[in-house]
This record gives sequence, C-alpha cells and structure tokens, in this order.
Amino acid sequence: MDSQNTTPTTFSSHKMQDAPTAMADSHSVTKRLQSELMQLMMSNVPGISAFPVSDSNLCQWTGTISGPEGTFYEGLTYKISMTFPPNYPYHAPVIRFVSPMWHPNVDMSGNICLDILKEKWSAIYNVQTILLSLQSLLGEPNNASPLNAQAADLWDGNPAEYKRLMMTHYKDIGEINDE
Repeated sequence: MDSQNTTPTTFSSHKMQDAPTAMADSHSVTKRLQSELMQLMMSNVPGISAFPVSDSNLCQWTGTISGPEGTFYEGLTYKISMTFPPNYPYHAPVIRFVSPMWHPNVDMSGNICLDILKEKWSAIYNVQTILLSLQSLLGEPNNASPLNAQAADLWDGNPAEYKRLMMTHYKDIGEINDE
C-alpha cells in the first residue's frame, strides 16, 4: 500500500471536479477546523493532542500521540504534523510523524500508511478520529501492508529485537526540531 502523503495542494483537476463542492470554500474549511479544535479541546481524550501551528494558518497543525498502554509504545510520546488541504474534509489531511518512528506502517521519513488517510477517507472523519486511529495503529499495525518491512517482520517474529530497534530510533519530543 502506498503512503498517504501527497502534497495536499496537488490535486488533478479531475479529482477536484469529483469533490462535492469542487473546491471547499476557505471559510467553510476554517469553520470546520475551528469546530474540530474546540471538540478536541473539550473532549480531553488522554494520549492525543493537536492544535494549529499559528492563528494565521488553521490548515497547518502540530500534535502529539502517546503510545497506548500494553504496547511497545507505552510511555512514549510522538510528535506529528497535519496539513489540511483547501478542500478538507472532502480530502484527507497529510499527516506524518515528525518524531523518528520505528513502526511497520511508517517509513523513515515519517510517512504513514493508513487506509483512512487514503482510499477509505470519508468526510465524517475529524481530527480526533484521525488521532485515535493513529494511536490505535501503534498497537495494531497492518503488517500485510508495511512501509517498513523489517519492522513488520520483527513485530511478528522477534518482539524483543523490535522493541530494541524501536528504542534506538525514539527521541523525546523535547529533542525534536520542527520540520
């Protein structure tokens, strides 16, 4: 499976014509993202957070995902970037791990292979559901469609070595320089 990361502003005219409103009006995208930010802040779901990088650009967010309990990632926190296209929510945001990530469905550049960010995207998804899906992916990778084949093999065949390599790649979010 391909990574979901494509430049969000690079869409063919054919794809744009397929969107229900051709190109979502920037006011409605801003309104939707403001609403999603409020929903995320009010929900207080543990282990996930995200917010716009600046007040002047609601289409570029940063976030964190903490590893779920009972997984290799428990106790670790990862930084992500989220870029929302001008026709959001009709097209998925581009999300990537800014923190170094060792995972079967994440390549060494932070690109993510997750079906809801690609062919199974739906406008009913929002920032919170995306973050929860990414958090779930940490404990339940799709090893049938890896971006990191070595990680997929070790996940199934040698968990101790998987954990060792995962920890050699891990950096605390305080040590991460933004893109």
